[in-house]
Amino acid sequence: MTNLTSDQIIDLLTQPGPLQLAGIDLSDVDLSGVDLSKADLSKADLTRADLSEADLSEANLSRAYLSGANLRKANLSEANLSRAYLSGANLSGTNLSKANLHHANLDHANLHRTNLSGANLSGATMPDGTKHD
Repeated sequence: MTNLTSDQIIDLLTQPGPLQLAGIDLSDVDLSGVDLSKADLSKADLTRADLSEADLSEANLSRAYLSGANLRKANLSEANLSRAYLSGANLSGTNLSKANLHHANLDHANLHRTNLSGANLSGATMPDGTKHD
């Protein structure tokens, strides 16, 4: 994983166009309200990151680590979260419509008032530890 200073993170977030952040370490970083739509965050470490109210629509978060992350009221519509690790994440009020959660781990995640309409949950581990068909 790539480690960045806070100044480098700010520089990255001000770049135009979809961000290429695959494999980056953004653990414990406050990204609340940030526009990360269409960003490539595959294999990124977002453990305990604050992504509340962030726009992650159409973002690639496949195989990303989001354990304990705060995604409250974030927009993850049409995002790719296949094989993402979301154990203990706060997804309350989050828009996951048409998101790909194939084989994602949602163990102990908070899905209160989460919009999962049209989401692919095949093989996902649900908050109660059961596997979705």
